[in-house]
Amino acid sequence: MNIFVPLAYFHEGIVNGYDKDTAPIFMPNTIGGYMPGPRDYPGNKTYPSSQKTIIAALNHGYVVISAGLRGRTLTAEGENIGKAPAFLVDMKAAIRYIRHNQDLIPGDTNKIITNGTSAGGATSAAIGTSGDDAYFEPFLKNLGAATESDKIFAASVYCPIHNLENADAAYEWEFSGINTWQRKIFVKDGAPGQPPVFEDATGTFTPEEMEMSAELKQEFITYLNSLHLTVDQTELTLDNDGQGSFLNYVKYFIKQSAQKALDEGKAVSKDSGVKVENEVVTDLDWSKYLHFITRMKSVPAFDDLEMKNPEPNLFGDGTIDSKHFTTFSQEHSKVTSQLADEKTVKAVNPLTYIGKAKTAQYWRIRHGASDRDTSFAIPVILATTLKNAGYQVDFAMPWNTPHSGDYDLRDLFSWIDKICAK
Repeated sequence: MNIFVPLAYFHEGIVNGYDKDTAPIFMPNTIGGYMPGPRDYPGNKTYPSSQKTIIAALNHGYVVISAGLRGRTLTAEGENIGKAPAFLVDMKAAIRYIRHNQDLIPGDTNKIITNGTSAGGATSAAIGTSGDDAYFEPFLKNLGAATESDKIFAASVYCPIHNLENADAAYEWEFSGINTWQRKIFVKDGAPGQPPVFEDATGTFTPEEMEMSAELKQEFITYLNSLHLTVDQTELTLDNDGQGSFLNYVKYFIKQSAQKALDEGKAVSKDSGVKVENEVVTDLDWSKYLHFITRMKSVPAFDDLEMKNPEPNLFGDGTIDSKHFTTFSQEHSKVTSQLADEKTVKAVNPLTYIGKAKTAQYWRIRHGASDRDTSFAIPVILATTLKNAGYQVDFAMPWNTPHSGDYDLRDLFSWIDKICAK
């Protein structure tokens, strides 16, 4: 674990209105693709790193703590030691360590704020929802973690790859009818300190894949309707064709994003399906918009039938490298496989804990309007579930923004300052 403190705090100084006792503790992680997330530091030139974020946060007056987290490819003495839920256990242990040493470490332990992108966003979200949940106690005890609370104050979440057991179905609901895909496909994990290896690939669905897509789409409709999400006392639902108030709600965020872009003088392509009259967004052609951003993944998008994606690899165990984590993929698998433990799969889903554990009061969730790595439905469900449970959520889908994070640090820090002033 690396701990960084603004120099002024060693001389009883003040930075941006904070001092050594009142400064928020900002905890970014470097998890990506559920790979190991090493502790980070300013000037870090290796992958992965959020060193620019660390520097900006320090300059803004935050105490920054970067914990090293295990990931799915980590081994020791021939055994896998980084499978789910190891990355969450490590993050919780780090938070407990900070609280246990709060008299020695500067910063306000009542104002711990996590931050992450993609799988790191999922990490931030799961930590935010699962404070002090009993599920993790045996793991934390085995690790030797301090007997302290691991709840946090707030979570900053960028494009979280989460709710994995429903992500395949959500993807087919969104891209249903688009039977071609194009992306940089995962080839292999990178060497230590290097990014994963990808290559350009395209594909067209076979008749079998089109049938699977249709089946998964229906699974999502059933799942979404079972959540009973509401907005302004109106329940969000989908009909058998995948249309309905939930789709309209997702479209609302994209239209809102396009309008903000126009207000800032940015271009909104006529090919995007966004309808504009006198610089005002009036409608969104959903099908046209999806064809504009294009489909990125084949089917199933995450729990692929040959278990080559990162996600099945997350749910292996000490001796088995990868497992399917949905019954759909297990039943359709093209390789010899086992089904992951259901409790483990649920343990890494932030939605599991809302209303059951000590969930952070404040949330900032960002998911780019051009992000194709997971369905728009996934972050919308998270944000809406949190809102319905009474938590304060700042959610937006920035226009023309792909799968990425930390692109709006000024706005992020303004949000942190605002919630810390309450």
